[in-house]
Amino acid sequence: MRKPTQPRPLGRGRLKGILSLDDFETRARRHLPRPLFGYIAGASETNASLRMNASAFQAYAFRPRVLRDVSGRSMTTELFGKTYGAPFGIAPMGISALMAYRGDLVMAQAAARAGIGMIMSGSSLIPMEEIASSAPDAWFQAYLPGETDRIDALVDRVAAARFGTLVLTVDTAALANRENNIRAGFSTPLRPSLSLAWQGISHPRWTAGTFLRTILRHGIPHFENSYATRGAPIISSSVMRDFGKKDHLNWAHLERIRARWTGRLVVKGILHADDARQAAELGVDGIIVSNHGGRQLDGALSPLDALPPIAEAVGDKTVVMLDGGIRRGSDVLKALALGARFVFVGRPFLYAASIGGLDAALLAADILKTELHRNMALLGLTSLDQIGASDLFRIKGS
Repeated sequence: MRKPTQPRPLGRGRLKGILSLDDFETRARRHLPRPLFGYIAGASETNASLRMNASAFQAYAFRPRVLRDVSGRSMTTELFGKTYGAPFGIAPMGISALMAYRGDLVMAQAAARAGIGMIMSGSSLIPMEEIASSAPDAWFQAYLPGETDRIDALVDRVAAARFGTLVLTVDTAALANRENNIRAGFSTPLRPSLSLAWQGISHPRWTAGTFLRTILRHGIPHFENSYATRGAPIISSSVMRDFGKKDHLNWAHLERIRARWTGRLVVKGILHADDARQAAELGVDGIIVSNHGGRQLDGALSPLDALPPIAEAVGDKTVVMLDGGIRRGSDVLKALALGARFVFVGRPFLYAASIGGLDAALLAADILKTELHRNMALLGLTSLDQIGASDLFRIKGS
């Protein structure tokens, strides 16, 4: 693991002056065409859940301890038998390779070099086999089709690719109302138009460095991993993307997958303690408390607010993790204090990769590590298992 240092600009190019994860979003807004930035930044309907994801962390204040020798503090975290350099990883994000050249591969490589986790998205544009070969510790996240034969085929493909951990996202029974995507001009597949062409012309660095470079070297990107076979192209005037009969999915499908999949099984998208208990009873190895970054049911409570009752409900039966709204090392610590063993961060890493590739993704990891390491000292912690709910104070009215 690289030793944490003070956040620092790399001293050149587009990364100069970046000091926080939020800074990557500011740069990406200028770099990316409006439809693509809108896809990453937006959520569903009024963005209420997206806002709650961030504001939930502000409802808690710390109770720091002082005059403790914290010179030997460590952020190392063991998860499923693997030791990570920090208790966070990169969340799954769809179509990353359209935002950043070879985006999924870049983030997998950054995670490996930084000693953190990484989950590859089922809505990715690079074949899962390529990522598994390059980053064997990465996890794979699947959006399940509604038909059992297609589920079996996808699970078997993930196993053949030699992923050790399968993450099932279970909060997609229906397509979300992504009004923000429509307003930004985004669709999947993207429909050729004069407006889309102008976005390419007016964002030449993205067009040359990501889009044209991808097409020249790899052809038109396709949804490679939604099913056992290749899916729709990312750009088409007529092809419709197949989302399957996801409203048919139920607990029997999870039970079937648990019997078929011999690796570690994680369920992502749980916000209710009763669902967490049922998943644990069916033998899942981990639960990621998540509202899909606010991108599914608008008004769903924040993962941080859902976390304590879920952690209490499952106890030691399964590993509880969280994603959604984390932007600072202090956010990571609050999630750990309320019952998470590990957290995942999405949008900032994709913004970083889009503007600066591997170097930027590594800088994002360094910034978050540095904040976490510093805040441990200021809280009087030498290891992450020392923090608990008693170290937090719920602010009145929050």
